[in-house]
Amino acid sequence: MRIIQIRNVDTFSEKIRPKQSTQNKKIVESIISDVQKNGDSALKKYEKKFNKTKSASLRVTKSEIQNAYSRLSKEEILAIKTAKNRLSRSESKLKAILKNFTINVDGVKISKSFTPIKNVGCYVPGGMARYPSSAIMSIVPAKIAGVKRIVVVSPPDTTGKIDPMTIVSADICGASEIFKIGGAQAIAALSYGTKSLNPVDKIVGPGGPFVTMAKSILSERTSIDMNAGPTELGIIVDDSSPVHLVVDDLISQAEHSADTFCYVLTTSHTVGKKINQLITEKIKSAPRANIVKSSLKRNGFIGICKSKDDLVILANSLAPEHLEIMTKDAKKLAKKIKAPGLVLIGNNSPSSASDYLLGSNHILPTNGFGRTRGSLSVMDFLKISTTVEATKPALKKISKSMKAFTDTEGLSNHYNAVESRLK
Repeated sequence: MRIIQIRNVDTFSEKIRPKQSTQNKKIVESIISDVQKNGDSALKKYEKKFNKTKSASLRVTKSEIQNAYSRLSKEEILAIKTAKNRLSRSESKLKAILKNFTINVDGVKISKSFTPIKNVGCYVPGGMARYPSSAIMSIVPAKIAGVKRIVVVSPPDTTGKIDPMTIVSADICGASEIFKIGGAQAIAALSYGTKSLNPVDKIVGPGGPFVTMAKSILSERTSIDMNAGPTELGIIVDDSSPVHLVVDDLISQAEHSADTFCYVLTTSHTVGKKINQLITEKIKSAPRANIVKSSLKRNGFIGICKSKDDLVILANSLAPEHLEIMTKDAKKLAKKIKAPGLVLIGNNSPSSASDYLLGSNHILPTNGFGRTRGSLSVMDFLKISTTVEATKPALKKISKSMKAFTDTEGLSNHYNAVESRLK
């Protein structure tokens, strides 16, 4: 990993963040256009092109679901149920807080209620990898919110099948439909609909650069949750940090793909050198070593800041998907850092555990969007509905103030629409 002496924290984050390829956008736009025009035939074409698979049916059948169960061990099914139950606790607690209410002020009654979205699409990464945990993280909050139709899309492997643990996870958590499609073409299908797949109102879930780009482009017509692209992990350390754990955590997130963005922030050049030395040694024997090495060499860095204040400023500016704080004053530092998607405090809160079973959601904002939102939750699947009922006395009470606004804005018809009710 590069060791960088950070002199200007205000400009560093924008320079260091990995950039999206403009070429990707052109490719994704052409895929979206093709799916819009040609539907299922386009989907099958791209599955053959990108995933080297040919399938007569895009939708996972009931018999395929039953077969997936038969291929899992008791321990695997227990793991799915445990992850579901742990996430359900925190999401149910949040849902319970979101109560409908009505207020009455000077003859105006305003009511707000939380209404579930009717149809949502959950993207679950797959293909050559297995991400049943992402199915759990997207479906569980949707189900708790009260969504009636939950469509799961996930890329098949070269045999044309989705990983059985992903299928079972989707089924246990309450998916209505499961489709064997991935990439930008799956996002386009969820947005426009095809003969096999009816469109949805909102698309959620993480994915690679093509999926993230497709969601961004299609957000003009179909609501999305967030930019949840290749994983990000920042770790703040000091001379008390267990270097071997820091290195293990970097490797754990870097193994996702060569596009991950993993780094360390510290004020100690000595600690930075120790981490760099140990990671060079550990990568040699680590599983998925080629992916880890490529990721850390291309995007990883160890940033040496001048002060703790600079550490805080930079952590909030970078706003990584995950931020671990492994310092002697971790809790104190955490109170000052609010921008990351998820803050993990102390030596025993690894991001890898939060990816599965700590009870938090691992679908998190990337690319700095943690500054404005947090993890996927029931709130992503609820619409705030508002009704207003006013009386004539209420209109009379606001009429003079309204005239002041409409005169200033030159919208006299707005005032006339009120005044005519007062005659």
